[in-house]
Amino acid sequence: MQARATSKYLRLGPRKARLVADSIRGAAVGDALNSLKFMPQAAARVVEKVVKSAVANAEDLEIGDVDELVVSGIWVDQGPTLKRIRPGAQGRANRILKRSSHITVVVSPRDQS
Repeated sequence: MQARATSKYLRLGPRKARLVADSIRGAAVGDALNSLKFMPQAAARVVEKVVKSAVANAEDLEIGDVDELVVSGIWVDQGPTLKRIRPGAQGRANRILKRSSHITVVVSPRDQS
């Protein structure tokens, strides 16, 4: 049994969020939340909220003890990209890509991961 939480359309580049997600994959939930709390990246705050939501979903589904949960899966997908135009040199227009992310976290008991 596992619980999942998703946060979509986050105005955060997926490459930056993947660096944070890779650091907690497979970790115990307590250790993951502790390490996310002290990371300097802005993506750590967002990932922390999604992990807490997945833990709350696990409690609601009565999957198991919260201390025994593990981040069994976490992935960051690219969401829609906002295209903006910025003035460039010699009257040209340069394109700015404002990327977004979808973050999904799956937690499960330690013996099922």
